[in-house]
Amino acid sequence: MKVTILNPKHVVFDGEAASVFLPGDQAEFELLDFHAPIVSLLRPGKVIVDWRKAIPIKRGMVKFDHNECMILVEE
Repeated sequence: MKVTILNPKHVVFDGEAASVFLPGDQAEFELLDFHAPIVSLLRPGKVIVDWRKAIPIKRGMVKFDHNECMILVEE
């Protein structure tokens, strides 16, 4: 899937990934290739891409649709 993580100042991550682990507002969850469409708020924690790259966030939101994951965050 295509993953883009943006904060107000710059692009934090832009690339391909097999999984993205997110701190959702209700619970943590993982997005995999071809996941059902979803929109969720994010709470403080870490966005983990492919279980290798951890990006700390204060809060944000995620939109996943058509195998594209767009994450807007405050760092």
